[in-house]
Amino acid sequence: MRVFGIDCGTEVTGFGVVESVDGANLPQLRCIAMGAIHLAKTRPLPDRLEQVFRELMAELDRWRPETVAIEEVFYSVNAKSAIKLGQVRGVALLAAAQMGIPVAEYAPLKIKSSVVGYGLAKKDQVQFMVARLLKLDELPRPADAADALAAAICHIHTAETLAAQRDAR
Repeated sequence: MRVFGIDCGTEVTGFGVVESVDGANLPQLRCIAMGAIHLAKTRPLPDRLEQVFRELMAELDRWRPETVAIEEVFYSVNAKSAIKLGQVRGVALLAAAQMGIPVAEYAPLKIKSSVVGYGLAKKDQVQFMVARLLKLDELPRPADAADALAAAICHIHTAETLAAQRDAR
């Protein structure tokens, strides 16, 4: 299973590709790619949204994932920031839909719990555990890429759990 994780942001949108490879005992997770789309605050929002769409389309086409995993909208104190983040997220959903790739959405608490074991984990804890789970030599950077990899890992863990439950019936 190949999953493309996306961590939407108005300044940096992270992405990461994780593959689940059948191992001797348990499936192994492997990082295929990670990166970030850096958006200039000085550019108008429509231009930044177009950049996110264009670059995500190129990465989705390059990596051909089976699923896209993305964080659900979370509630923010600043409504203006939440709206802008929602617009970036909408562009990411559109890119996946344009490519015909199914999307799985997860709450931030679920993603962190799946990777760290604690839903209120800090960014550095997520980076550390993502590096451990994927057997990376160094922490994934930027933190947005680590968050995207965490979303992909969360989806793989969830899919494996659901498959095991189906098999047990």
